[in-house]
Amino acid sequence: MAYRVIHYINQFFGGIGGEDKADAAPETRQGVVGPGMAFKAALGNEAEIVATFICGDNYFANNMDAVTAQVVEAARACKADALIAGPAFNAGRYGAACAAVCATVRKTLGIPVVTALYRENPGVDLFRKEIPIVEAADSARGMAKAVPVMVRVLLKLLKGEELGSPAEEGLLEKGIRQNIFYDQPGAERAVRMLSKKLKGEPFVTEYKMPVFDRVTPRPPVAEMGSAKIAVVTSGGIVPIGNPDHIAASSAQNYGEYDISTVTDLHQGEYQTAHGGYDQTYANQDPDRVLPVDVLRDLEKEGRIGSLHHLFYSTVGNGTAVARARDFGIEIGKRLKDAQVQAVILTST
Repeated sequence: MAYRVIHYINQFFGGIGGEDKADAAPETRQGVVGPGMAFKAALGNEAEIVATFICGDNYFANNMDAVTAQVVEAARACKADALIAGPAFNAGRYGAACAAVCATVRKTLGIPVVTALYRENPGVDLFRKEIPIVEAADSARGMAKAVPVMVRVLLKLLKGEELGSPAEEGLLEKGIRQNIFYDQPGAERAVRMLSKKLKGEPFVTEYKMPVFDRVTPRPPVAEMGSAKIAVVTSGGIVPIGNPDHIAASSAQNYGEYDISTVTDLHQGEYQTAHGGYDQTYANQDPDRVLPVDVLRDLEKEGRIGSLHHLFYSTVGNGTAVARARDFGIEIGKRLKDAQVQAVILTST
C-alpha cells in the first residue's frame, strides 16, 4: 500500500496568482497541484500525494498559528503519512511558511516532513534544528534537482531508515554536534588532513569553524543639525519605469538617483520595483518606503544639516547576502567620498 502524502504550496505554485494574490486564504484541494506533478513522478508507486494545501504568503505571515493548525487538521483528515512543503528556494515568506508548517506537523502528528530551501532563506535559520531541509538552488530553476532529493529523504524517513550525514543526503546542516569515536587519535587525523591539503587532495574537515559576520557600530552623530544625511533602501523605490531594470527578486544591481530638486516622491513619478510585497501603497506614496518628504521637513527645521542629493535603491527580495554585501561596500564608499555623516536604511 502506497504512503499517503499531503503537499503544502503557496498561491503562486498553486496557480492562484502572484504577489497580487498573496493574501489568498487557505484551501485544500484533492490530489496533485502544480509542482506536485514532479513529486508524483519521483514518488512512483511508493507514495502518492492525496491532497494539496494552498495558502497565500501574506495570509500565512499574518495568521501563522491559525494556518499551521489548519494544515495539521488537513493532514489528519486525509490520513497523511507524511508532509512535503515547497520547495521554496530563496522565497523568504514562502520558505518560512514551509519550514513552520513542517515543524508544526512533525511536532503535532509525529509524521515525517521535508522541505527544500536555499541556504540563505530565513526559514533555514528559524527551523534548521527541528526539521530536515534539503539544500535547494536560489530559484525555481533548481526544481528538477531538489525534487528527487526531497523524495529520497522522505521515503527513507517513512521506511524508518536512518539518514546519513547532511553532505551524503543533500541536507543543510542542523548545527548540532555529536560525539563520534574513531580508531585513530585526533592528532593523527589532523596530520592526515593537513597532508592532503598540502598535496591539493580532497579532504573533509571534521568540524567546520563558524563564520561570524559582525559589524562594529559607529559612534553616534555628534551634531545632527549640521550633518549630511543620506537615504538608502532595499524597498525598491525607483523613478517611474525602473530605468536601471532592477529585478523584482534576486537583484543583480542597484540604482543611484538624484533628488537634489525633489521635496516629495509623487505617485506617477516614482514607483517600487520590489516583487516581494503588495506594491499598492508604496506606489500610491513612495515616501512610505523612502521618506524624502519628512527628511526635507527636518532639513527646513534645521534638525538635520542637509539631505544628500543622491539616494540608492535595490531590492532585498531573494537577493543573496553576498550580493547585498557587495552593494553595501560600493554604496558605502560613494557615501564616504561624498562626506555623508549618517545613512537611513529603509526596508519594507
